[in-house]
Amino acid sequence: MEISTVTIPVSDQEKALAFYIGPLGMGIRTDNPFPMGRWLTVAPEGGTTTLLLASWFPDMAPIGGLILTVPDLDDLADRLRAAGTDAEGPTDEPWGRQLLFQDPFGNGYVVSQG
Repeated sequence: MEISTVTIPVSDQEKALAFYIGPLGMGIRTDNPFPMGRWLTVAPEGGTTTLLLASWFPDMAPIGGLILTVPDLDDLADRLRAAGTDAEGPTDEPWGRQLLFQDPFGNGYVVSQG
């Protein structure tokens, strides 16, 4: 079994796409018409799990605690801050370095350096 897709609730798919491919550096995997909008997925280069940027769940609460791993936390923190995102860290924790941020829709992420 493998997790193929995680649904990320967003209110504006274009704004979400700009954020996920901009400061986060992900790539578009699918962008197809869908009865309720667009089936729009993104993923990190080489990643097997995609993020579905779904705008058709207006009552869905933002997600929290999704963990990403990047090789350079300082670079990601700089890119997020340049895009106007409040990023906490990087901080050194007993379990390693981490960075916390929220996307423009309130979805919360933890990023570890790996």
